[in-house]
Amino acid sequence: MFEVTVEDSFAAGHYLRNYKGKCEKPHGHNYKIRVTLAGKELDKAGLLLDFKDLREVMRHVIDRLDHQMINELEPFIELNPSAENLAKYFYDETNGRMAQVTNGRVHVKDVTVFETDSTTAKYSE
Repeated sequence: MFEVTVEDSFAAGHYLRNYKGKCEKPHGHNYKIRVTLAGKELDKAGLLLDFKDLREVMRHVIDRLDHQMINELEPFIELNPSAENLAKYFYDETNGRMAQVTNGRVHVKDVTVFETDSTTAKYSE
């Protein structure tokens, strides 16, 4: 199995519902997102996927969230915008696009969301 990983970042605000503590109030993070792809076959150029193509897929999701109050965007109007839920959201969004871009040859292995340099949440299936 081959794997490639790309990291990108964005800044956004959020607050946690049904939470008691500082994070129940609006605040912001400089998020870092790490997406790892996996697949058994390389393309004709010997690549699982060009890094720039993965960045482009990630950019679609990042541009939607960057400098926004995440709680005001679907699906986070109802779904709590925790790091865990953001990781699953990135997984679902990028995996759907990977299926289209690569005709199912490449899939998302996992997504890690860094809320800070020392706190992360990861999602995989």
